[in-house]
Amino acid sequence: MNHPMMKRMFAGSTLLAALLVMAGCSLAPTYEKPDTSAPTAFKELAPAWKDGSWKTAQPSEEMTRGEWWTIFNDAALNALEQQALDANQDLKAATARVGEARALNQSARAGMFPNIDAGVGATRQKTSAASLGLPSGTNVAPQTLYRAQVGFSYEVDLFGRVASTVDAAKADTQRSEALFRSVQLALQADVAANYFALRELDAEAEVLTQAVDLREQAWQLMQVRFKEGAIGELDLSRAEAELETARSEAMTVSRLRAVSEHSLAVLLGKSPAEFSMAPNPLQPVSLRIPPGLPSSLLERRPDIAAAERAMAATNARVGVAKSAFFPSLTLTGSMGAESSSFGDLFKAGTRTFLLGPLAGTALSLPLFDGGQRKGELARVRAQYEEDVAKYRQHVLTAFREVEDNLSELRILEQQTAVQAKAGQASSKASHLAQLQYDEGAVTYLEVIDAERSALQTRRAAVQLQGSQAAATVNLVRALGGGWDGSTL
Repeated sequence: MNHPMMKRMFAGSTLLAALLVMAGCSLAPTYEKPDTSAPTAFKELAPAWKDGSWKTAQPSEEMTRGEWWTIFNDAALNALEQQALDANQDLKAATARVGEARALNQSARAGMFPNIDAGVGATRQKTSAASLGLPSGTNVAPQTLYRAQVGFSYEVDLFGRVASTVDAAKADTQRSEALFRSVQLALQADVAANYFALRELDAEAEVLTQAVDLREQAWQLMQVRFKEGAIGELDLSRAEAELETARSEAMTVSRLRAVSEHSLAVLLGKSPAEFSMAPNPLQPVSLRIPPGLPSSLLERRPDIAAAERAMAATNARVGVAKSAFFPSLTLTGSMGAESSSFGDLFKAGTRTFLLGPLAGTALSLPLFDGGQRKGELARVRAQYEEDVAKYRQHVLTAFREVEDNLSELRILEQQTAVQAKAGQASSKASHLAQLQYDEGAVTYLEVIDAERSALQTRRAAVQLQGSQAAATVNLVRALGGGWDGSTL
């Protein structure tokens, strides 16, 4: 063999070896989570709560969530939560999205392996005499060729395009899984919030039922006294007005309860006609949830985890966009058998093979595309900056939500104590007003005002209990969930 030919073969082999050595070199920037300004402690945590006895928020985002609602020690709530997890349609949709993301990840990973196919076929062709070097006018008979072959193609990942695509798909899958957990946590919290809202309305209905009974008795008493001439028609009308007002307020609570019950039914994956909950007045909820350290939110909140994974996916796609500026190498080939007779197709002497592309080139280098690749790279880099901003905003929002609920619980604890004193004072005032009216010392209008004030304070106390339960649930939601009875 002559020396120039050997030199060209050596140079080609050297280039191919160098390209293979570079295979898998990713052009994606080194990924690091952006810095966030996490405070050392929550601002709104009450001094009385900072006793150091609570555990730091655990587990981290990738660990299984606990059945945090069991801290309320309510069997009815436990049953409702399980029904929602089994049948809620939004959760089923989120589950399907996870399956879709995992399937896309599997498709992306397929690029790391060669494509192999096989087939059998026949062609009918007539070759020109000139192509065979025969005299013009020579008749060349048409020929039928039968082929059976196996083909393969494989993209050598020279600059990490395939690896970066797989990394992006993997991060997308993790993001989808985190979003599923976010939907799951939101569902759990919504079920608990609706449940406590129903029970708070039941407690209000109980207060109003007692008020209606008392005012009905008062109105009947007023009718007797009016017939006896002890009072005028004005007092009788006022007593009747207060009775009907209490009945109207009770109907308003019933209307709100019906709507809340319908909402809970949908969360459970049922139509409103399929679900009803027996009245069960709310009892005070006085749990204190350990918020842990602010930095733990970055590990616990599924929406923050999803935002972080979105950044990772976009960072990997920057590598994909960069690799488009560099050569790509695709190895192709086929082997099989070829014969003019189908019966001889698999006999000795019919074997064929082809290494390299049938048309085009194996190694391609992009030269000009009118700025398409440059624009795509700029787009992906801008998307990454957008994802960074969204991640930081998610973190800030998480801190705000925790602080909001901590302050609400802290103030509600104080407000509940104040409201209890107001309730005692208004009940005493109502009783004294009734005694003084019976003695003729005050008008019936003062009795009505005192009773109205007592009713309002009792309803306000019940509503505060509902607010405490809702704030407790919302704090768990803001912290990312994850508690069971053993972690308190």
